[in-house]
Amino acid sequence: MEEYLTFDDVLLLPQYSEVVPNKVDTTSRLVKNIHLKIPFLSAAMDTVSESQMAKAMAREGAVGVIHKNM
Repeated sequence: MEEYLTFDDVLLLPQYSEVVPNKVDTTSRLVKNIHLKIPFLSAAMDTVSESQMAKAMAREGAVGVIHKNM
């Protein structure tokens, strides 16, 4: 099984870097055949994800999860 890191596993300290932000690849695999450009999923809560939020996230390469009360 491959080993992955989560946000709890790393600590980023501010410092000078020569990394160009728009050259960084943040693509992540959600499941076998679904890849996200940015590794974000919204919470399925009526105060967080409505249809407009899901559409905006999809345009950026993330997933907006629609709540069941919609």
